[in-house]
Amino acid sequence: MEIFIQILIKVIFPVFMLIGLGAFLHRKFSFDMGTLSKLNHFLLMPAVCFANLYESNIAGDTLFFIVTFLALQSLFLMGISAGVSRIFNFEKGLSATFKNSVVLVNSGNFGLPVSQLVFQHNPLGLSVQIVVLVFQNLLTYTYGLFNSVSVGRKGSQAILVFLKTPVFYAFLSGVFFQATSINIPEFIWTPIENTSNAFLAIALITLGAQSAFIKISRLSIPLVLTLVGRLVMAPGIALVTILLLGLEGTVAQALFIASSFPVSRNSSLFALEYGNHPDYAAQAVLLTTLCSIITVTAVVSLSNVIFL
Repeated sequence: MEIFIQILIKVIFPVFMLIGLGAFLHRKFSFDMGTLSKLNHFLLMPAVCFANLYESNIAGDTLFFIVTFLALQSLFLMGISAGVSRIFNFEKGLSATFKNSVVLVNSGNFGLPVSQLVFQHNPLGLSVQIVVLVFQNLLTYTYGLFNSVSVGRKGSQAILVFLKTPVFYAFLSGVFFQATSINIPEFIWTPIENTSNAFLAIALITLGAQSAFIKISRLSIPLVLTLVGRLVMAPGIALVTILLLGLEGTVAQALFIASSFPVSRNSSLFALEYGNHPDYAAQAVLLTTLCSIITVTAVVSLSNVIFL
């Protein structure tokens, strides 16, 4: 119960305060959504991608097993979400957003605070979450982005659009600078860091603006499937994968908890940028974030029983 209350106060309330502010301001001033989308996509996303990769320095014997788990889980979710899209005959734009909503996880502004609360006396648990965050960045700016830009385009056209996207080069630059241990001068790093720090607030305000006039009169089939896929199926797949790989202790607990986080806000931003059902994408982020109050708390409790 204590963790439940802490998550509510320290994670959910701050997130929804910014989302609510975005909705209020958009209703009052009518933001230019195209400008907000491009600001996120072409400036803030590349900055946060580069900064996260540049600052990450995770090492240890468990790294291989963590990455193996993340790769297997992602492949399972990609396959299942693609299968569900075909079974329900989703059109290409809806299918792309649905797959991103199931596969891409909010491991940053939601995942890190939750992990800090759960593993406040165990640094290894938070280190695992940082690896998850870096992996999700890679997945977001490769699979997630290509999945979005490929709608309505042939494969070659999608590749050209992908190669013109700034986050792709931000990712390569971040990997290069981190691997070579090149120190970026402070006068260059400071604006990069400030821009990266601005991403969270602007992204959530954008999400709020997207949702300002959305009315959820009923739960559509894609929304229900997203809720089940992201908050129920994903932790179930994670648990089976953890047991198959023989992972134990804090590493297993941290990976299990990380699998339960809600839909990434980047899924919504991609949907807005490329016109792939942005209303549904925003609803998916909001509803999974809200419902995760219950599901994440349940997974944290279950992880304490199984792995400790």
